[in-house]
Amino acid sequence: MQESEIKFIDLDLNENLLSALNSMGFETPTPIQAASIPFLLEGKDALGKAQTGTGKTAAFSLPVLNKINLNQHKPQAIVMAPTRELAIQVAAEIKVLGQNIKGLKVIEIYGGASIVDQMRGLKNGSHIVVGTPGRVKDLINRRSLQLDEVKTFVLDEADEMLKMGFVDDVTWIMEQAPESAQRVLFSATMPPMVKTIVDRFLRNPARVDVAGENRTVAKVEQNYWVVKGVEKDEAMSRLLETEETDASIVFVRTRQDTERLSDWLSARGFKSAALHGDIPQAQRERTVDNIKRGVIDILVATDVVARGLDVPRITHVFNYDIPFDTESYIHRIGRTGRAGRTGKAVLLVRTNQIRMLRTIERVTRSSMEEIQLPNRDKVAEARLAKLGAELEAEKGNASLASFAELIEKLQVSLEVDAATLAAILLQRQQGKRPLFYQGPDPMVDAIERENKRRKERRDNPRDDREGGRDSGRSFGGTKQDWDTYQLQVGRDSGVQVKDIVGALANELGLTKHSIGAIKLAQGHTFVQLPKAMTSDVAGKLKKLRIRQKEVSAVICDFDDFRESRGPRGGAGSGAPRRDGGNSRGGRGGEGHRGRREGGAPAGGRDGERRFDRNRSSAAKGKPAAPRTNRDA
Repeated sequence: MQESEIKFIDLDLNENLLSALNSMGFETPTPIQAASIPFLLEGKDALGKAQTGTGKTAAFSLPVLNKINLNQHKPQAIVMAPTRELAIQVAAEIKVLGQNIKGLKVIEIYGGASIVDQMRGLKNGSHIVVGTPGRVKDLINRRSLQLDEVKTFVLDEADEMLKMGFVDDVTWIMEQAPESAQRVLFSATMPPMVKTIVDRFLRNPARVDVAGENRTVAKVEQNYWVVKGVEKDEAMSRLLETEETDASIVFVRTRQDTERLSDWLSARGFKSAALHGDIPQAQRERTVDNIKRGVIDILVATDVVARGLDVPRITHVFNYDIPFDTESYIHRIGRTGRAGRTGKAVLLVRTNQIRMLRTIERVTRSSMEEIQLPNRDKVAEARLAKLGAELEAEKGNASLASFAELIEKLQVSLEVDAATLAAILLQRQQGKRPLFYQGPDPMVDAIERENKRRKERRDNPRDDREGGRDSGRSFGGTKQDWDTYQLQVGRDSGVQVKDIVGALANELGLTKHSIGAIKLAQGHTFVQLPKAMTSDVAGKLKKLRIRQKEVSAVICDFDDFRESRGPRGGAGSGAPRRDGGNSRGGRGGEGHRGRREGGAPAGGRDGERRFDRNRSSAAKGKPAAPRTNRDA
């Protein structure tokens, strides 16, 4: 669908709405608005397929507002949204669009807030109700929300609403709707649950599909960084200090990670706050208000609670964890680049998640550019430049004369010159953010290792294709030159084999030919590494951390990596295979074809899990099923 040539003035909207749109600077409707508004003004049921950022809130709000009867005090429209935040955001946009309609009453109802206050608001009269399904159903059951005069029902982000477990509530509410009421449904995708609702409750709906016309994606510069050299926490710190940000959202997968990463950033001087579903609603609203007012600059959030957030200050979205599916990615980056603004999105991706990244690019019809993380010297330069700007702003401060006298007194009492005193004060000023670094930067080492690996692949394409099973040659050893190390991290620490491989490759600089068999157990991991490691690599192994936990690697006698039958991979065959060739009847050897995560073990024992890097759901581009979250 091409960009609409019509203007709002060409649509059959009343003067109050046109004047509000004009004051907001909007003259031309988006494709979803141009296609939907005429149908909705006619009172037809409608099914709209559109992504976030396409203007769908105004698409259903303008027709609803156009038909409001101010003399009627019972609700005339019910809008249901999957989360509290989105309900608040939709209600706020409706109020802005209806700012010139004197006496208009729009009320938000959602869990986590006082139901008594919401009942009082409904009793005092309301024209439009925006709420989450659970609270809407509750208030209907309490007879506080009456539907007998409702003319329009809207389901916004229906796919997300049903995915979160609201299918029964939505079905029940739609069953209570007056037969004559208009039913409108907007959804980014059309899974079977949504189709069931459409077939059951919408009557010959007008269908509008602009799902591929996501203008938000087009307005957001998208980059990715492949995780190597440093932990993701350190990477986030470097990006936040060197990018020209105003406010940012950092997306993580779990509620625990929001708190952990936010605390980590706050301890390093960033103005950060966590946002997730376990935080009380009043605190969540204060947090959102704080980022709007500049009290904080960074939100560390989960997907669900960030839906519907529209904060003009947000210039950057950082995907600390890659999302499970492309729809979540689109919703995430839709928090910036809104309403004509531009934005930037950065994705932190591990090597085994590149396939998912390519899937996102294909579905969004966009291309992400790989970036290199700034080295520590660049970070120090950014800190010094920021300090310089702050000092520049203070040069004309009238109170400086008094401090100049203090400088003279301190010089005398400390017996130092002005330069030394300034250096002392600068040292104190830097706090936990050094203005210069000493020692090597792990990012520089990581980039050099990556360049070396790429050169080796170019120079030895045959070895790369065949898997190069002379596993000890990177250190000049033979196939039998392995030591087995026990690492004090396992599944109970949340560690997966991909974490082990990634840490050994990125932190120690080992190639795939220099990592032998791996066996992951509940509280520890066994891994084979070459005997002939350099002292530098051995030193890095002693300091190795995986998922923020020291691995405390020690050499042990464990050698039960091989399968018990068959000529391949058995005794005397040299280094155990990690390429899946040893595939049947093994006894828990990592690298043999075992079970996928969550599946039944294939010959494993004692709860130990086998490893095949190429069998993970992320590597196959298949997102894991999202957890049910009744966050509203």
